[in-house]
Amino acid sequence: MAEREKAKKQVPLRLSASLYAEIAAWAEEDFRSVNGQIEFLLTEAVRRRKKSRKTPDLTED
Repeated sequence: MAEREKAKKQVPLRLSASLYAEIAAWAEEDFRSVNGQIEFLLTEAVRRRKKSRKTPDLTED
């Protein structure tokens, strides 16, 4: 893994109490910390976005 990928950037994040509770419960189910769960969710969202950009839009005619 590249050195740049190993480095972690700290980012302040504000969440509503209800959203935090939902993420915390989900994290517990997945045996992750809340921070780990948020990082996982963001990584998945970026991966899916990249993937969707690679596939052509077949709805346009």
